[in-house]
Amino acid sequence: MIFDTNILDLILHFDRHLATVIETYGAWTYAIFFVIIFAETGLVFMPFLPGDSLLFAAGAFAGRGSLSVPVLLVLLSIAAIVGDTVNYWVGKYLGHRMLSRPNPRWVKRHHIERTHEFFEKYGAKTIVIARFVPIIRTVAPFVAGIGAMTYGTFLLYNVLGGVLWVAVCVMAGYWFGGLPVVQENFFLVVLAIIAISVAPVVIEATRARRRAKKAAGF
Repeated sequence: MIFDTNILDLILHFDRHLATVIETYGAWTYAIFFVIIFAETGLVFMPFLPGDSLLFAAGAFAGRGSLSVPVLLVLLSIAAIVGDTVNYWVGKYLGHRMLSRPNPRWVKRHHIERTHEFFEKYGAKTIVIARFVPIIRTVAPFVAGIGAMTYGTFLLYNVLGGVLWVAVCVMAGYWFGGLPVVQENFFLVVLAIIAISVAPVVIEATRARRRAKKAAGF
């Protein structure tokens, strides 16, 4: 119960907590952001970490002068690219072994299946598109490694997707985070970003369920 309350408080007052982190840790805040973005993209078992919302919030605080936009763009793009690269190689060398167990401990099988659907639909471009879709963003490079996508192809889309994702989210926060309506309803904006990000997954899952029912004759 206490844990749930803390999570709710973090979501509702995300801006206050981030302001405290910046005030407390100063320049080390960039390192904290780097670790979070790297973990969210590089560790297949941590898709629950904030991605889009954290980048937007960082951009919003940059707009207030608390953080540097160039540093955020460069450092967090590197974090996103390195994270996906690590995830790819983990999938390439350990993926089949991890998924050979009846109930994989570190990765949920339905996340893998959903990501496979993305690859079937978008091909290698999934690496770019997935950047804007929570959970799929974390699992896509892992699946690319399992599927033996050539590293040259993966690297091209990885760099493009990483830079584009960070730039769009950070600059959106920088440009719109300072608006009075956003500042006064920051937690609603964060929830809206999360909802918009998750929407494609929900829509795709609903369509897949309908197709499965039709195939079963229901």
